[in-house]
Amino acid sequence: MAFSARFSLLLTGLTIAGVLLAWSPASQSSDSEDRILVDEGFLITNQTLIDRCSRCHTVDEEGRMSRISWLRKTPEGWQTSIRRMMALHGARLNQADAVEIVRYLSNEQGLAPEELRPGMFEIERRSDDHDWDGDSDVEYTCIQCHSMGRVMTQRRTEEEWGLLITTHRALYPLSDWQAFRYTGPASEQDDPRHPMERAINHLGEVFPLETPEWSAWSANKRPARLEGTWTISGHEPGKGPLYGTMMISVDPNDASVFKTSSSYVYAESGEQIQRTGQTTVYTGYQWRGRSNPGSDDELREVMFIERDQQQIWGRWFRGDYDEIGPNISMKRAVGSTVVTGVHPRAILQGSSTNVTVYGVGLSDAEALDFGSGISVESMDEIDDGALRVTLQVAENTGLGGRDLYANGSIAEDAVVVHNGVDRIEVTPGTGTARSGGANFPKGYQIFDAWGFDDGPDGQPNTEDDLALGRVDVSWHLEEYAATYGDDDIDFVGEIQEDGKFVPAADGPNADRSGNRNNIGDVWVVATSVSGDGAISARAHLVVMPPLYMRWEPWAEIETGPRPIGGN
Repeated sequence: MAFSARFSLLLTGLTIAGVLLAWSPASQSSDSEDRILVDEGFLITNQTLIDRCSRCHTVDEEGRMSRISWLRKTPEGWQTSIRRMMALHGARLNQADAVEIVRYLSNEQGLAPEELRPGMFEIERRSDDHDWDGDSDVEYTCIQCHSMGRVMTQRRTEEEWGLLITTHRALYPLSDWQAFRYTGPASEQDDPRHPMERAINHLGEVFPLETPEWSAWSANKRPARLEGTWTISGHEPGKGPLYGTMMISVDPNDASVFKTSSSYVYAESGEQIQRTGQTTVYTGYQWRGRSNPGSDDELREVMFIERDQQQIWGRWFRGDYDEIGPNISMKRAVGSTVVTGVHPRAILQGSSTNVTVYGVGLSDAEALDFGSGISVESMDEIDDGALRVTLQVAENTGLGGRDLYANGSIAEDAVVVHNGVDRIEVTPGTGTARSGGANFPKGYQIFDAWGFDDGPDGQPNTEDDLALGRVDVSWHLEEYAATYGDDDIDFVGEIQEDGKFVPAADGPNADRSGNRNNIGDVWVVATSVSGDGAISARAHLVVMPPLYMRWEPWAEIETGPRPIGGN
């Protein structure tokens, strides 16, 4: 962002700050002095928070702080608020104080698991679509500037939602024209309310401060008990499936902090990975960690601990490039043998196939039971986490998924019997990338090609289709003809052998007509040779300009909280 624009935002924020921070909801009578009714605002009991923030956030006689007591957020949400206060309003916090405040607010004014689950894509840094069953006009108002996930991961009173929108208009004046400006109803059937009023009313109803889910969770939340061995299974776009284990130990001085040691392998390439790290669990179930900190392969970890504390799932990502990193699923290793997966998953009808079985406590090939029609012929190699075997699949074996039993452990749909690859699909079907590298970071897009058997009915895209996993393909680009003489393919970038699209440098480009930036539309085409001929599929790729404006106040302050994850 240019200095003049940044300076303008600072002035705007400081001018309006006094008006916004002076507001406090009207007090209501309490049924009991010992009961904290969230509809009346949370009582703030953390002295560091009071000492550091009460200069602007007034404390009333009941111990509630203006604005703060009427919010619930994720750790990322509270962290962003602190950074904004430091960047725009002169708040000064050292690292220890900031960490303490984020932990306190996340634990006492966080989200219940049921509330966060639909919005996990936001904090996992995914660009996925999501299902939104609320008011489409309200969604349109919000997504002009950010994803709906930013909204879905907060809870506020209706008054507080109104103040948030007022803050948007103060800090980002262009939002008036992008989303809020009222031009009158198009017809008598349209809602006559101003778009802001509609948004405030709707958000106050669907994302209120007080919910049954939070009341139930706040009464039940407790430190997570995660010590022990966990199995890891996952998938990374461009690299395929991965399997391994993680050892977790609790910090003796803090029951919410854990040390982690992970070992896993990428099944397709055989690449072995070792990681050590630390994680903090917020609100009893929100895992925020870092592994191999300070190294070139540092990963941030955002995961969700299920209520039974037997399963953990989420995503690990680079941080500098959010789009790079694996999807992860972890299960507590219970029993002498645990199977996490088989690679390759697809085994051909009537063939002899070499596969690798991954898990814990694998020691006996004879104990592997893939069901009728599939027999274990031989065992080539065995170690603590992998068992390599040769399977013989009978000619008349039925098509479909098969469970694998091993010493009392079961891996559902561990393999799938098929009779050939009938078609492939490229994911994502529509991808986005951003030019960059000269003045702004690039935004990459990674594609995968998946094989499918049309199933017993022989018809594509029906319920009996068999998903076979990733298939080997060659990648190339083709022009997406949007206009006469379209030449985007010559300038937008290139696709690598692993399906990773690398965009060109940000422009303007003097070698391109009109001195345009290196942006445009192309087809990403995957071609697999299977059976008698080549099978192809394609996806649409939109290469956009760099992300010129990004609100990251931590880049403008000298001290303050680091990005959360293992502290």
